[in-house]
Amino acid sequence: ILGAPGWCARLLFQKVGKLAAAVIRGSLLLQIAGHSGYVQIDWKRVEKDVNKVKRSRNEQIRQHLEATEFFKQNIVTSSGLWEAFLLGLAS
Repeated sequence: ILGAPGWCARLLFQKVGKLAAAVIRGSLLLQIAGHSGYVQIDWKRVEKDVNKVKRSRNEQIRQHLEATEFFKQNIVTSSGLWEAFLLGLAS
């Protein structure tokens, strides 16, 4: 019984170590391949994808602000909703 935590810790560190080694190995191989000319980056596509993510993020922020404003204006209804939700969790 006393050896179980040590065994679990060993297993965890073994798995994490293998994962870390694989990530480092993969990043080194990718770096070497990029330097050797095997990997070409389409920077126009990268810029297009980054701009798409920025637009999506701005939309999420706008929706969050709208929801926050809605809850501020309807605080009584909002609090009743949360009370019912928490009561449902408790039962």
